[in-house]
Amino acid sequence: MIESRTARAWAVHALTASGGALGALALFELTRGRFEAAAIYMLIALGIDSVDGSLARRFEVARLAPSLDGRRLDDIVDYLNFAVVPAVFLLTLGALLHWGLAVFAVMASAYGFAQRDAKTPDDFFLGWPSYWNVLAIYLWLLGVGPGVASALVCLFGALIFVPLPYVYPSKLRRFRAATVVGGVVWIWSVAFCIWFPESTGRLHLLELSLLYPAWYLVLSAWLGGWGRERRP
Repeated sequence: MIESRTARAWAVHALTASGGALGALALFELTRGRFEAAAIYMLIALGIDSVDGSLARRFEVARLAPSLDGRRLDDIVDYLNFAVVPAVFLLTLGALLHWGLAVFAVMASAYGFAQRDAKTPDDFFLGWPSYWNVLAIYLWLLGVGPGVASALVCLFGALIFVPLPYVYPSKLRRFRAATVVGGVVWIWSVAFCIWFPESTGRLHLLELSLLYPAWYLVLSAWLGGWGRERRP
């Protein structure tokens, strides 16, 4: 029984590490100009990141497989998939006015991931949590021009340094079920938009999918107490 539980714990570590492999595959697809495949790999990696933390807590990974630091592994994989891969995606796409903006995004995210108080004691991200993968996919699918795309990169890069709290979906105490289910629906919706653009275009599915990022921001502002003193 103990060996089985230990094997499950290591399987969770392997699941987290597989996100890094998906990031490498996304980069490889970008070298071939296959943005659809790269975006799908990015979405799968995002899906893994949304569940591996909950699985790690459920299967007591820190206790049963303590020789590997799961949080450090998760940060390494997330930095690749949330910052580096999207930056290369935008550069390959030609979506930015200057390559230095991609460098800014990657370096700002390095600060965001490495700061000691990146997460609050009550499980909020402090500063915009570098969801460059989400932004990159939308800029591509919506066909946003370089001027607007560059302005958005500057805006969100600056928000990394603004200490506003953003919800950590898998650790929400309120509205967790709605947020998790919404995240699953969002991933599938965006995936359909990538593979079936003509069919989903008639339904305006891509535009409707923006409701979930909007929900995330509204929920962060409300629960995080933006503009008022927050009591953890």
